[in-house]
Amino acid sequence: QVQLVESGGGLVQAGGSLRLSCAASARSFSIRSMAWYRQAPGKQRELVAGITSAGSTDYADSVKGRFTISRDNAKNTAYLQMNSLKPEDTAVYYCRVLTVVGNLYWGQGTQVTVSS
Repeated sequence: QVQLVESGGGLVQAGGSLRLSCAASARSFSIRSMAWYRQAPGKQRELVAGITSAGSTDYADSVKGRFTISRDNAKNTAYLQMNSLKPEDTAVYYCRVLTVVGNLYWGQGTQVTVSS
């Protein structure tokens, strides 16, 4: 069982920045990838950014150039640096971990609200 603890959400004005953190209670070698998803009211959950154990990254088109995902394997923690935030980035952000044996785990979610 892997537990995920997210932090860093909050309220910010448009153009501002936030940094989300996701700490996983698992050994780094058991994690294949970590990712951030988000879900806005009335919308489906969508992938924001992902990073593999090798450091390969992937981003949604809507956040490319503004968000950066990174990972500290020693701390089993993933980060999402969000810059130039827009009101449409408002959502609950979820961390997701995929283990090497194919198990998926989700965090509890952290609210990000961007005011115009």
